[in-house]
Amino acid sequence: MYKMITLLGPTASGKTTFAAALADKLNSEIISADSRQVYRGMTIGTGKDLNDYIVNGKPIPYHLIDICNPGDKYNVFQFQHDFHDVFGKIKANGKLPVLCGGTGLYIESVLKAYRLPDVPENKELRNKLKDKNLSELKEILSSYKKLHNKTDLDSAQRAIRAIEIEEYCLTQSPQNSDYPPINSLILGIDINRDLRREKISYRLKSRLEEGMIQEVKNLIDSGVSPEDLIYYGLEYKYITLHITGELSYKEMYRQLEIAIHQFAKRQMTWFRGMERKGFLIHWIDSQVPTEKKIEYALSLLHRN
Repeated sequence: MYKMITLLGPTASGKTTFAAALADKLNSEIISADSRQVYRGMTIGTGKDLNDYIVNGKPIPYHLIDICNPGDKYNVFQFQHDFHDVFGKIKANGKLPVLCGGTGLYIESVLKAYRLPDVPENKELRNKLKDKNLSELKEILSSYKKLHNKTDLDSAQRAIRAIEIEEYCLTQSPQNSDYPPINSLILGIDINRDLRREKISYRLKSRLEEGMIQEVKNLIDSGVSPEDLIYYGLEYKYITLHITGELSYKEMYRQLEIAIHQFAKRQMTWFRGMERKGFLIHWIDSQVPTEKKIEYALSLLHRN
């Protein structure tokens, strides 16, 4: 019997809208699997779209959004623990949780109960790597036999953290996970490449008009360092570089748009990799009406 429904897909695929409608139908709650939506004050840039969690005037409960201060470095180890805390409470209330997000590593970590060490900061290693550029860091990272994270490496800080994790895992003995694997119905939103690119470009323009640059300025004014914002990548990286004078608005827009397209492609590569590992993902065309998506999801759920 399925213990959860997992809904995944690339950015701009319409995951949240569908997840909220499905959760409403099931009288359930949503657990977010997004590595950046955990941060407070980072709303427009991470695409929280909190209005999507209101269905027919009814708020759908959601979890693991706005749980950290900007500037913190949330990670998959913390996510795994936070997820199980929320998952247990939802199940205790007799509900079927809906896990929704685009961070493949987070999703895999709970479905397969991966052993995830709480990797401490390695100051000596960081100092050794601090002057290397992103291409050099990615080359170093590619030398490891088994990578624990292949996505979200769009900044030197993230790449250094990934190397830090790989180095730590080379010297640590394997441990059993504290958690069991979860038998989940996995649904994927399949959006064709051209439509995905169109939606990404439209959303970027809309979010800039909604005040995304001001959001980043507010974070800096609140005390979050530009270096920390660059660490979060994508919108926060390029807009910070614009605010600090390293990129013109036009160049920021161009580079950011390219980076988001590349990120969506990496997300799909991750999900296809999950299938090769044995995950059964039931893909649903993004253009299918929400009600039809729900009907299909429920038919799969009832087959189990």
